[in-house]
Amino acid sequence: MKQATEIGSRYDQTFAKLATKNEGAFIPFVIIGDPNAEQSFAVIKTLIDAGADALELGMPFSDPSADGIVIQMAALRSLKANTNTDVCLDILAKVRAYAPDIPIGLLLYGNLVFARGINNFYRDVATAGVDSVLIADLPIRESEPFRQAAIANGVAPIFIAPPNASEATLEKVAQYGAGYTYVLSRVGVTGTETEAEMTGHKLIHILEKYQAAPAVMGFGISKPEQVKAALATGARGAISGSAVVKVIEKNLDDNENMLKELTQFISAMKLATKL
Repeated sequence: MKQATEIGSRYDQTFAKLATKNEGAFIPFVIIGDPNAEQSFAVIKTLIDAGADALELGMPFSDPSADGIVIQMAALRSLKANTNTDVCLDILAKVRAYAPDIPIGLLLYGNLVFARGINNFYRDVATAGVDSVLIADLPIRESEPFRQAAIANGVAPIFIAPPNASEATLEKVAQYGAGYTYVLSRVGVTGTETEAEMTGHKLIHILEKYQAAPAVMGFGISKPEQVKAALATGARGAISGSAVVKVIEKNLDDNENMLKELTQFISAMKLATKL
């Protein structure tokens, strides 16, 4: 089992390496198993090869309440292709073997954790090579059993810092989280329709005051200039989900072009992290 000091160590190493190059992290998000297991692995390898600094991967769930329509459709495609937690674990283990050093984060809903048993879930994702888990529908005040299981299994628990959070909430986010802190650039469901409002300066300043794990900004980031704007707030990285998933959705009939367009998109977004 990993020691407490090693929890989130791939994130620590990645952020430290990027800092020496004066770069922020670009972190793409996709749903595991979209559009099917085989192509999903090809997609994730392409994200890595095109320059992703870390991965944020979703496990499909039938009622993704925090997600916009693009990611909901991706989850449904994945479920239709018979993706379940075991299939996800298999793909995750292959991704870890392919890229031993990249931080791998999961973003999912609490039901998937409960269904397996909290400790079993964290044990199994840790074995597959996962570094962090963010549970989208878990209020921080109810997080203790999940945090304990995460830490016992060497997995970093990730918490969301919403723009309207009180200082007391941000202090808890800083205290309980490891690896990175997910800063919401706006309130609402994921997606690119409302362009991200970069009002994170104050939020990030408070998180830094309480020595939170590095802030990474997500929600509504779909263009290179939004990556630059996110980093200008003091965030150490930017996550893009819906815009990446849209490339998959657009190319469901052409796997080769899907990978080509993903490479172009990821490369352009990564370029924007060079400060």
